[in-house]
Amino acid sequence: MITRRNWLTRGLALGTAALTSRWVEADDTPAAPQTHDHQKPTEQDPARGKNGTYTPVTTPDGSTLPFTMKNGVKEFHLTAEPVQQEFAPGMVVNAWGYNGSTPGPTIEAVEGDRVRLLVTNGLPEHTTIHWHGIFLPNGMDGVGGLNQPHIKPGETFAYEFTLRQHGTFMYHPHADEMVQMAMGMMGFFIIHPRKPQGPKIDRDFAIFPHMWFIAPGTATPNANVMLDFNLFSFNGKVFPGTAPMVVRKDDRVRIRLANISMTSHPLHIHGHRFWVVETDGGQIAEPGRWPETTLNILPGTTRAVDFVADLPGDWAFHCHKNHHAMNAMGHEIPNLLGADQSAVGRKIRDLVPGYMAMGSTGMAEHAKHSGMMPGLPNTLPMMTGEGPFGPIEMGGMFTVFKVRENLTNYDEDPGWYQHPEGTVAWKVDGPPGAASPDGGHEHG
Repeated sequence: MITRRNWLTRGLALGTAALTSRWVEADDTPAAPQTHDHQKPTEQDPARGKNGTYTPVTTPDGSTLPFTMKNGVKEFHLTAEPVQQEFAPGMVVNAWGYNGSTPGPTIEAVEGDRVRLLVTNGLPEHTTIHWHGIFLPNGMDGVGGLNQPHIKPGETFAYEFTLRQHGTFMYHPHADEMVQMAMGMMGFFIIHPRKPQGPKIDRDFAIFPHMWFIAPGTATPNANVMLDFNLFSFNGKVFPGTAPMVVRKDDRVRIRLANISMTSHPLHIHGHRFWVVETDGGQIAEPGRWPETTLNILPGTTRAVDFVADLPGDWAFHCHKNHHAMNAMGHEIPNLLGADQSAVGRKIRDLVPGYMAMGSTGMAEHAKHSGMMPGLPNTLPMMTGEGPFGPIEMGGMFTVFKVRENLTNYDEDPGWYQHPEGTVAWKVDGPPGAASPDGGHEHG
């Protein structure tokens, strides 16, 4: 196993109940988005009302940090602390984060706002916070020892500055980074533009992919691991624990992405294409935007993509590095693909009743048998999830983008998509038991 230590010596929470009430009026604040659908639209600047409005960001499985107004300053309070995070039912992780979760709550403000961020250290060691990508005075940048003293356990520091830009940014420690970021200390900092830009965004999502090494049967991440990670999360959840992204057909959607992990994540959407409209350096001018279905999010970067959700269905959204869409997997097991294990299997069953040899025909049988035999405590099956047609056989960085017509509530999972007759692939040849056109399945 490659570890940092070895290397050095020889790393819908905010959904609202009604679709018509998702606009937030800011003090003088307008809205965020420049968007694109399958046809590249031209720049638009529709009126947004006297003071302007923006669509609040939804952080699936996360939250938004509240603030109070004090003499014209928006004051936020973050507490860095150990947290117990449920990655999925059956697995709870001893992580570090902010305000009880990893990632920490999303901070939302508006370009031109004066903000004050109170940071209390509830960790067993010192920390700081760096406001990644944000223009601010040097002494507010949060690099411990360079720009400020470290925040010792039990201390509270104040960061105060005026927001001079808009876009998708993040916060994370700049103290004992190897441990603190590996343990889950990160969060979004979204700054909405003061002047309206582009057509209205209906759904604005923020997703933080991250990687962990948690030995099977344990609960605490190993911060020494450099590359050989075994769990991969979206907003501190792994499939099947990830919340779906729920939208109405023809909604304009923005997805904001950020990465502070040790490698890149090529994130792929099914059924749609999106336009890349923003990097961590700011918004891309309209002629310079480009379409993708997969966008690679490099370490230390943010990206934002916009599109119109014009195809109803349940569409996968996942990392396209294959192991990143799986749960804990041992990398030291022998390769048994194609091996005849029947003879050795019989001998082992004489010693271990109920033993099943697996791996000769592929890995799908692991998912099939995961619910039939006990596993290690606090450990998820490598491939899991049950869909309307059978096992989904995924894990890790995987969720479902659900597009529905006539949707009235973003806060509730609408269930599995009801496919119109004749629109599901069906079996036309093979062993007995073939399904009829449209699968002949009962699902929903």
